[in-house]
Amino acid sequence: MSYRLSLLDKSPMLANEPASSALQRTLQLAQQAERWGYHRFWLAEHHNSAQLASPSPEVLIAWIIAQTQHIRVGSGGVMLQHYSPYKVAENFNLLASLAPGRIDLGVGKAPGGLPLSTRALQAGVDAQAKGSFADQLKQLGQWLDAPPQPAADDEETLRATPLPPRPANRFLLGASEESATLAAQQGWQLVFAAHLNGDRQLMENTLGTYHRLSGQRALVAVQVVVADSPAEADLLVKGLRHYHVKVNGGQGVNVASLEQAERYVRQGGFTDYVIEPRTPSLLKGTAAQVHAQLDALHQHYGIDEFVIDTPIAEPGARARSLELLATHLLVAA
Repeated sequence: MSYRLSLLDKSPMLANEPASSALQRTLQLAQQAERWGYHRFWLAEHHNSAQLASPSPEVLIAWIIAQTQHIRVGSGGVMLQHYSPYKVAENFNLLASLAPGRIDLGVGKAPGGLPLSTRALQAGVDAQAKGSFADQLKQLGQWLDAPPQPAADDEETLRATPLPPRPANRFLLGASEESATLAAQQGWQLVFAAHLNGDRQLMENTLGTYHRLSGQRALVAVQVVVADSPAEADLLVKGLRHYHVKVNGGQGVNVASLEQAERYVRQGGFTDYVIEPRTPSLLKGTAAQVHAQLDALHQHYGIDEFVIDTPIAEPGARARSLELLATHLLVAA
């Protein structure tokens, strides 16, 4: 077993609990992940959600790096379509100045919410001036590529300050050959989102394209549920579903329920669309069984790092799942 494990956290909220409780669990999980040996701890971005408490991963990153020692902390990811690339560069240069060598900037193309929140986030933005996602990613890379020290104290020179001694590592989140090509062309590491789309042929094509164009191996995000027995794992994933809304002439989106899919269509006013059930790359069972599946993926696709997302809502079972996964890897090593 020669692969790394990292974590993606969405700060899930239980029914009728305050967001502060969910966010405190996120911090505790980051601290536990550091002790368990996870390599990275990433925070997701979701808007206008009563189930998830993390609309601003940058804020949570700052909070977590202040209360952990060495684990890498980052975004999984910043939804770039909503923001100025310059401001994103400033945020992550500041974080990288606070914790040099520990910050990851993961960027995603998805909206991170339904059309109501997207319109609110982009109110007043000139879509034509903003450009395409590829244009925004290029601009972001250029701001991050500023020299570590200014050549002169020139007020006419624009930089995304402060300039950190070690910039944030850059990751593009995607699940297509188009994303693989874009990441390779612009010098970003790719994270294949198998936790949203588990199509093995698509994954093989995307990983192959990225490796061929960049010479690097992509990370792969997968959904994992580990329990003390296979039967217990089956109970934890009972009823789990994903849906993809495909809009003719518009951006598709992955959601967790049919209700959310219908809300997306309704809020966007779409008339030409298809709602498709999606099979995520869900690995479940005992720790030994799940690691056998991860090892098979590692051997077949050359995956050196998995970003673990778990759909378990109950906090105790969720923490237990992630501890079992990490502990088994340490024992095997």
